[in-house]
Amino acid sequence: MLLTMINQNTKSAFISIVGKPNVGKSSLLNKLLGEKVAIVTNKPQTTRTRITGVLTKGLTQFVFIDTPGFHKPKTKLSNSMIKAVTTSIKDVDAVMMLVEPTGKLTEAELSLIDSIKKEGNPSILIINKIDLIANKEVLIKRINDISAIHKFDVIIPISVLNNDGIELVFNELDKYAAEGVHFFPDDTLTDQPERVIVSEIIREKILLNLHQEIPHGTAVVIEKMREREDKELIDIDAMIYCEKTSHKGMIIGKNGVVLKRIASSARLEIEGFLGVKINLQCWIKVRDDWRNKEGMIRNFGLSEK
Repeated sequence: MLLTMINQNTKSAFISIVGKPNVGKSSLLNKLLGEKVAIVTNKPQTTRTRITGVLTKGLTQFVFIDTPGFHKPKTKLSNSMIKAVTTSIKDVDAVMMLVEPTGKLTEAELSLIDSIKKEGNPSILIINKIDLIANKEVLIKRINDISAIHKFDVIIPISVLNNDGIELVFNELDKYAAEGVHFFPDDTLTDQPERVIVSEIIREKILLNLHQEIPHGTAVVIEKMREREDKELIDIDAMIYCEKTSHKGMIIGKNGVVLKRIASSARLEIEGFLGVKINLQCWIKVRDDWRNKEGMIRNFGLSEK
């Protein structure tokens, strides 16, 4: 790992972002970084692995670890996702737990709080989506109820959607930065290879264009990503894996309309990310029940070491 030249004034902080599915973890990561490195949908379990986002502000480098939503696992893939969360709580400078402003804490959230207590790391409670509540008494009650369960170092109400409270989060995180070298080059945005980000963009478009369980049974693997020698164009071949033949038909759609829509929207975003025109070709293969096959989970890069 490349380290920044030692400077007695440089600082760094490793921050883990945890919470239940669909609470806004990836949206917060993208907002903190000012760039999109994690895909975002309104579907639970969109994030499958730990994603590291890096932001260097002046002499301080923040390393954010976005994690899958903490939930009750139902497949071997789900077990790997949960392992990614529990592992991310260890050996960090602080843990940010996101919750919604209303509703009863789930069993998974209570389990997550227990894990935070056990590790004993500094912890910050982020109450996201405060734009959804008009009565601030509801927010006060939420703060009191959770404080009775665990004494977080600080509680910060925010709205990622409205960019409300984000600077307060940065101000708090700065307290956990320790003097020392930067662990990534200062212009680093993420540790994710371009191929992984490209595959995730395609998977995001699948999630946005399909419904119910089908998207969760899909995986995207980039089989070719090659720049042409005669022009500024990158050829990308993507294989979409699904679990059933019927799912393959739904992803393709009548006369291929759904797959065309997925590929078209993905191509536009990938071109913006890579800064170059691309030729994107998408194919589909059926691999029955791949989410319970450790070999395939590992081959897809979704296993937690």
